Amino acid sequence: MPVTEGVTEDLELLIEAARNAGEIARPYWQADPQVWDKGGGQGPVTEADLAVDRMLHEYLLSERPDYGWLSEETVDTTSERLGRERVFIVDPIDGTRSFIHGDRNWAHSLAIAEEGEVIAAVVFLPLRERLFAAVKGGGAFLNEAPLRAGRRCDLDGATVLAPRQHLSDENWRGGAPKFIHKFRPSLAYRLALVAQGRYDAMFTFRKTWEWDVAAGTLILTEAGGQVTDLKGQQPVFNQPVPQLDGMVAGCPDLAQGILARLK
Repeated sequence: MPVTEGVTEDLELLIEAARNAGEIARPYWQADPQVWDKGGGQGPVTEADLAVDRMLHEYLLSERPDYGWLSEETVDTTSERLGRERVFIVDPIDGTRSFIHGDRNWAHSLAIAEEGEVIAAVVFLPLRERLFAAVKGGGAFLNEAPLRAGRRCDLDGATVLAPRQHLSDENWRGGAPKFIHKFRPSLAYRLALVAQGRYDAMFTFRKTWEWDVAAGTLILTEAGGQVTDLKGQQPVFNQPVPQLDGMVAGCPDLAQGILARLK
């Protein structure tokens, strides 16, 4: 599959923006940043999230003024972004709770979608110096080294990244498979870790915001994995309501096996 026109330049832009975001966020980490509750079950936001969001909005749109904008920390102008051919989909800090608690596993998640598909993506963990990147049709990389998702097919013994409550027998036909359970707070990072082959699969049964998973979806797909919602449908991005019906991701055989076992 050929690389979409102009996407290499878009990826370079996202990489530079992600590294700039890391420079802004680092001084706030473990420095008691101001925190607010967004209400409505949306969780916390810190002054670091907002500072990163302001920089990304100004920088990215100054470079690509004809692109739309969708970010967790910006008021959504739905009609404006739906009318654009390409749109930035951004989570300034994915894993805000981890950021607040002093954990290192938070990320900047940046993507560009075109007609519902992500074409360029970056997930950057500044405190771990891990930069995952992908372009549609051009492969996925960690710090420039090619990524390849694992090839495990058996559910029993598979190492999965998921909330613990998702492994309750009530969610599975015939009871939960004998997974090896692990967890990372950032959905973007979970997808990237599966793309790296360090874990076999990830899933979430909750409604999932596009900005949490847009970048990771392309990275895993370009690494040879499969990403769908809970109905087995490929995700479509830049929707009027930017939410997906959960997510199941891993190598194709394993992901299909998980979907088949879900109630």
